[in-house]
Amino acid sequence: MTQSVTDGAPTGTVTAPPGQEQSPAQQSGKRWWILGVIGIAQLMVVLDATIVNIALPSAQADLGFSDGNRQWIVTAYALAFASLLLLGGRIADLFGRKPAFLVGVAGFAGASVLGGAANSFGMLVTARALQGVFGALLAPAALSLLNTTFTDAKERAKAFSVYGAIAGAGGAVGLLLGGILTDALDWRWTLYVNLVFAVVAFAGAWMLLGNHRDAAGAKLDLPGTVLVSAGLFSLVYGFSNAETHDWSSPQTWGFLIAGGLLLAAFTWWQTRAAHPLLPLRVLLDRNRGASFVAVLITGAGMFGVFLFLTYYLQLNLGFSPTKTGLAFLPMVAAMMVMAQVATTILVPRIGPKAVIPAGFALATVGMAWLTGIGLTSSYASAVLPQLILIGAGLGVVMPPAMAMATSGVAAADAGVASATVNTMQQVGGSIGTALLNTLAASAATRYMTDKNPADKLARAQSTIESYTTAFWWSAGFFAAGAVIAFLLYRRGVQQQDADGAPVVHM
Repeated sequence: MTQSVTDGAPTGTVTAPPGQEQSPAQQSGKRWWILGVIGIAQLMVVLDATIVNIALPSAQADLGFSDGNRQWIVTAYALAFASLLLLGGRIADLFGRKPAFLVGVAGFAGASVLGGAANSFGMLVTARALQGVFGALLAPAALSLLNTTFTDAKERAKAFSVYGAIAGAGGAVGLLLGGILTDALDWRWTLYVNLVFAVVAFAGAWMLLGNHRDAAGAKLDLPGTVLVSAGLFSLVYGFSNAETHDWSSPQTWGFLIAGGLLLAAFTWWQTRAAHPLLPLRVLLDRNRGASFVAVLITGAGMFGVFLFLTYYLQLNLGFSPTKTGLAFLPMVAAMMVMAQVATTILVPRIGPKAVIPAGFALATVGMAWLTGIGLTSSYASAVLPQLILIGAGLGVVMPPAMAMATSGVAAADAGVASATVNTMQQVGGSIGTALLNTLAASAATRYMTDKNPADKLARAQSTIESYTTAFWWSAGFFAAGAVIAFLLYRRGVQQQDADGAPVVHM
């Protein structure tokens, strides 16, 4: 393994210092098997953000909880996952990525079984929260394992294209799998199915992974952990409340302000802590910071595709849950193809400054085009081409951004850097959920202001108005992402700030 520190361009190559030699996994072909194990685990975590959504009506009818409580089946997972991600990443650095991965997989599977067997609303919410807890340990361990396993530049690009495509397409896969399981079996199987993923991932990790404790000499930053966990919890909870409360409600703005203050205090503490939870050197590199922002914006904008298009396909076009999931497959295919092209060809040759803004621009055009849907539109003309374009754009953005967000991070910080990527995606999704839901509901209300509430056609058209409003705002998110990415990313390939962590070419 070799290391070169760049400041504008590669300046030389030095032999890796002792302790940083390639592990046996890195020297053999089994690293591709490791990629498969990591991919399965990541798919399990990502699809659980959406797989339960399609099953919610069935679960609600079975367990008898109210419409007001329904959101907590989704929110409980998001709150636990988002607020504990940085802690989970640091645990992987301190105590080893293999045990963190194994405990995360086993715990996630156990929580899924608990949820599938739930006989009450409280039991199901508890299970979803526990899924979030163990997911927060599993997700950063998986990404940091990928970051430290693949050291060759070309192989790393291919690996991250696969991982990024899974991270981006997992939501759509969740919709498809949730629809099939709900239609063919029962809503409980949207949770039980995780056992299949978990058994394969656990067995593969047990046999293939070695254990490395790159930050074994450090200590856990307890004040930082409390500050960032409480801050992220408050932020996600505040945005979640915006869906069911007015933005003027103290339960919305109060928690958002508290979250902002706690995260500001966390940032201040990280400059003074002896063993910071999130060393600021991880954030100081310009390209890495731009990548974190890109993941955040993508998380916010993608919500408009998955949620509101799901509503449109099922409620307006009459698609079944299974057919709805199948309708997203062309988007997934476009995303996976462009992920390979972007990470293995475009970014290595051109650099991120041109490529990632171009991906955002493609997604912007696709979302804007999607606003042309109507009550009598057909999937083939009004949805399919737009989905392919959006998928292609997101495939150009997500995998390269995730790769650059963890590239060049010291081995001791790999877990927490990976956790930051997942945190950005989760917080972005929470922001998108709250903003787009609120804006869509307001648009529907405005449309019905001078209409007869008993007019079925007017009510149907008001839903179209709400969907297209959400799509326009999602297009706005992606357009902003294009501008921000163009301004933040440096020209050229793999350039790094001198005060950031060194870029490691392996």
